[in-house]
Amino acid sequence: MQALLEHLSTPPEYARPMASSETATARGYSPTKDQLQNRLRRIEGQVRGLQKMVEEDRWCPDILQQIAAVGAALDKVALGLAEGHVQHCMSAGTDDPQRRDEMTRELMQALGRLVR
Repeated sequence: MQALLEHLSTPPEYARPMASSETATARGYSPTKDQLQNRLRRIEGQVRGLQKMVEEDRWCPDILQQIAAVGAALDKVALGLAEGHVQHCMSAGTDDPQRRDEMTRELMQALGRLVR
């Protein structure tokens, strides 16, 4: 369960609230945002189901199977976000090679945290 919670936690460098004067920027996931939110709601329901399974003292292998399912669902969301980031943000993001290198490092760090 701890691994699942670590998987969900936002790194501190990305956990800044948007200032009220900032406007929403189009992201790689913007065109499919509704679909993404629906997936995340389903995952949230799965996690609530896990809590209930523990509360009901269900058999450990059943709980572990559901934890694996939640992890796989989160991985699928993460890969979709990464793909959108590469296609939208990185390919059209900048012509500056130094900025592109910085963006590549940021993406690789995020992917590194994902596969821990």
